Amino acid sequence: MGYVVGITGSAPMRAEPSHRTEIVSSLLFGEVAEIIDGTNDFTKIRTVYDGYEGWCQSTQLVGISNEQAAAAGKELVAEFTNLVEINGTEMHVPFGSSLGLFNQNNAQWGKFKLVNKGEVAKPNAALFTEDYIKHIAQTYLNTPYLWGGRSVFGIDCSGYAQQVYRFFNKALPRDAYQQAALGEVVGFLQEAKCGDLAFFDNVEGRITHVGIMLDPENIIHASGKVRIDKIDNMGIVSVDTGERSHKLRIIKRYF
Repeated sequence: MGYVVGITGSAPMRAEPSHRTEIVSSLLFGEVAEIIDGTNDFTKIRTVYDGYEGWCQSTQLVGISNEQAAAAGKELVAEFTNLVEINGTEMHVPFGSSLGLFNQNNAQWGKFKLVNKGEVAKPNAALFTEDYIKHIAQTYLNTPYLWGGRSVFGIDCSGYAQQVYRFFNKALPRDAYQQAALGEVVGFLQEAKCGDLAFFDNVEGRITHVGIMLDPENIIHASGKVRIDKIDNMGIVSVDTGERSHKLRIIKRYF
């Protein structure tokens, strides 16, 4: 049925074609999605990046050709927000949004002429070093928690892990339990390295949370906001209250 691209900073993807329904994920600026259904006001999409499905308000999308969709690159917004000019009007586009449809900072999406005025990041696995992992991860510090969010405007735990890894050219699935199915097991907490992902389960044994290890004693994760807390063999301990918030299930390594 064709392809669309997100034309706003972050377009909510909803469970049903209504503003009253749950936000299941978000389509960031510049991300490409396949059209799979539609109503007068909403379009059901499947994202090219992670295959997630949801309903977006149609005015937050713009159609692109199959050729444009196929040629999309992996470049990302490198600043907390980039200024992008759209038909002469400036908009702030969040960190980690896609610039893969731009050519030398210019793009044409239907009737929209776009100019990127900010820095561009080129994802590269070779950049997966402690200093750069911390730089990317800590750019999101204090971002408010938002179920279904994937940007510095609001983010959830698995969206956070997914977006950080995107800067290192590693595509992770959208949900924590899917992410936990990949990677190599780290046998002991003391062996954890910066960039490993730690997963946490609920009383039913279902994985419901993920965070990024900074070292064997500290973890950065989205819980209320993106924050740094302590971790031990049992799980996460809040640095604010000293209380345990999440029960550790497993640690995985992807590089």
